[in-house]
Amino acid sequence: MDRRKSIKSIVFGSVAGGLAVHGCKPESKASEQEVVEALSVPWRTPKENKLVADLNAERFFNEHEWATMTVLCDLVLPRSEQYKSASDAEVVPFIEFMAKDIPEMQVDLRGGLMWLDHKSNTEFNTEFKSATEEQQKIILDEIAYYDPEVPESDRPFEVNFFSLVRNLTVTGFYTSKIGMEELGYKGNMPNVWNGVPEDVLKQHGVSYDEDWLAKCVDQSKRGIIAEWDDEGNLLT
Repeated sequence: MDRRKSIKSIVFGSVAGGLAVHGCKPESKASEQEVVEALSVPWRTPKENKLVADLNAERFFNEHEWATMTVLCDLVLPRSEQYKSASDAEVVPFIEFMAKDIPEMQVDLRGGLMWLDHKSNTEFNTEFKSATEEQQKIILDEIAYYDPEVPESDRPFEVNFFSLVRNLTVTGFYTSKIGMEELGYKGNMPNVWNGVPEDVLKQHGVSYDEDWLAKCVDQSKRGIIAEWDDEGNLLT
């Protein structure tokens, strides 16, 4: 299994921690109400829409940090002939948003970016984003693999930093439209339910009652609302 497929399997096997919310500080001097309305979506409450607008009106990463994080995320999920990169899916705006929404992340993210530059300057006499890809990977190879037997609190700071960025990158990518398309996820689709598959029923040693099956799995009656008697028996 290649690296990209391994990451996909992790996504499928866990719950993604957050939805991809894109955007950074608005360039225009729009009124607060105009910003809220522009970022509002119908499935959020007015309070939630206001919170999202307020967070997007702030800026956490400076230009240097933003550029460095872009390079770092694209090293985690690089572009290829087959796949899109993290920056294609606007992962850095997602991480920016999460850092503002969860301020506890900010020290680790900013401190980790400083560590990368310090390490790169010490080893290669250049900041991380300006180093060659080979040099960047040499640095990351030192912090990318942690011992699962060692508690997170006992791991080096830089190891936990990279783990955080990797998790945010994967979450941001695979909850974006591009990431969903890569996974082949199409969302809820209308279909016809014919009951639990026969092989699954056999595994559990059960079967459908023919009368119940005719009432509940007859697709000609799919538009009929079920009715029950006072004793819980299905009538129609």
